[in-house]
Amino acid sequence: MGLGLILLVVILLLGLFVLMFVVGAYNTLVTLRNRYKNAYSQIDVQLKRRYDLIPNLVETAKGYLQHERGTLEAVIAARNTAVTANTRAAQNPGDASAMKEISSAETALSGTLSRLFALSEAYPDLKANTTMMRLMEELTSTENKVSFARQAYNDSVMTYNTRREVFPSNLIASTFNFAPAELFVIEKPEEKEAPKVKF
Repeated sequence: MGLGLILLVVILLLGLFVLMFVVGAYNTLVTLRNRYKNAYSQIDVQLKRRYDLIPNLVETAKGYLQHERGTLEAVIAARNTAVTANTRAAQNPGDASAMKEISSAETALSGTLSRLFALSEAYPDLKANTTMMRLMEELTSTENKVSFARQAYNDSVMTYNTRREVFPSNLIASTFNFAPAELFVIEKPEEKEAPKVKF
């Protein structure tokens, strides 16, 4: 009877160890997933601030750039596309298709904003307008904050993805359907920098 009892205790201890490992690995994956989702929410805050600045910038420029209506409309269209893409990405950060959509939308928006900034250089009155200058400064500052937030998000995603791929956590990740998260990268190297603003 003593050997059977010892064997039972050993089996129970082994089972307890395995259970503690599974719970610990699961909780770690949940924590890391929540961190990258929180990191995306920081991007979301900055992007919303950016999206709110753009209509004011366009409205300020309208009076000066009457002959450049196509550029102004392209900026607003790109902004609206980016807002929609960001809303989708904010609902499920890390989702590959949502992250690719927001990345493409942000690339397009940065391109149209660069065209607007280049046009403003050709209009001295617009360039000297204090409201326009202030909005451009705020937008540039926001671009920098978006870059920092995107880096923090990508770091969180990398930590999460690494944890879900290493053994033995990968067994828990596959068992409980912890999907890989997608990085937030800007597609074109020249678009990785904030638009340059010159006064």
